[in-house]
Amino acid sequence: MAKSDTATLWVRRWLVLIGLMVYAMILIGGMTRLTDSGLSITEWDPISGALPPLGAEGWAEEFAKYQQTSEFQQQNYNMTMAEFQYIYWWEWGHRLFGRLIGLVAIGGFAVFALKRWLSKPLAMRLLVLIALGGLQGFIGWWMVSSGIGETDRLDVAPYRLAAHFTLALVIIGYTVWLWLDLGGKARLAVGSAARIFALVMLGLIFVQMGTGALVAGLDAGRTYTDWPLMAGELVPGHYINAELGIRSVFEGREATQFNHRLLAYVIWILALAGVALMRGKAGWREAGTLAVLVTAQAAWGILTLMNAAPLELAIIHQALGVILFIAAVRLTWLTVRPAER
Repeated sequence: MAKSDTATLWVRRWLVLIGLMVYAMILIGGMTRLTDSGLSITEWDPISGALPPLGAEGWAEEFAKYQQTSEFQQQNYNMTMAEFQYIYWWEWGHRLFGRLIGLVAIGGFAVFALKRWLSKPLAMRLLVLIALGGLQGFIGWWMVSSGIGETDRLDVAPYRLAAHFTLALVIIGYTVWLWLDLGGKARLAVGSAARIFALVMLGLIFVQMGTGALVAGLDAGRTYTDWPLMAGELVPGHYINAELGIRSVFEGREATQFNHRLLAYVIWILALAGVALMRGKAGWREAGTLAVLVTAQAAWGILTLMNAAPLELAIIHQALGVILFIAAVRLTWLTVRPAER
């Protein structure tokens, strides 16, 4: 859909760069969450906020703003300036990298447009990608704002964290899809069963990543650290919290961790079944790769859980999860019916 082979080559390179940057951004965001740094910057200034505090007076001003948050007043009231600077740099770096992605995306599109390399359909699809990036910036502030101000919340709202994370998955998945569309690779000749399998796996992995974000947002990964049972029970006794009621499914630490575990088992069983389904047929290698990644992710998740989700293990769990999601996107692209050109 680009106007020449040269144009296609450079647009695909640009998409690879964006994909790598978004992947790095997801990991930086994970570190920001795991270090409890997300509320250290209490304002959203897209332009002036690109600069960090300059000098002792600037740092004192930023620290004073953070001291008005419930997180500081109820949890970090003994925090020193050095400790504040540590979490501030994580959040500032997260926001700065987001700005850099925006510059690369908009700048690349502008160059391609000036060179007249883009067909109208491709230009529209790339504009959708850029718009998703802009929306992600807004969602990021919407998430952070949930933990700032007159509130008893000590962290960002788990729902908003999950929305922010899943939108990042949509962006990286869409980037990979566009890259594959421009590659000229033939899709696999598979039956409807393989096609449905790929779509189901993609959907379930996407949902599973979202439940993982809820677990992270609630710090539920440190609630039960035994496996395969939870505090000696198959189903935790407080799956439904009396105060939360049905909202326990999304807001309860016990329920969210149990749901995350259960869905992992379902995905693992289906991944192995898919290998058997496609054995010796087109797509078998790709299904096998997906099953290996699912197995590795499940094993690493158990290891992370049983060690009470330390930062190092948790961030690798997230990183591997994104790779698994990309593999599911690729398998789906390979098995769907070719779009009309």
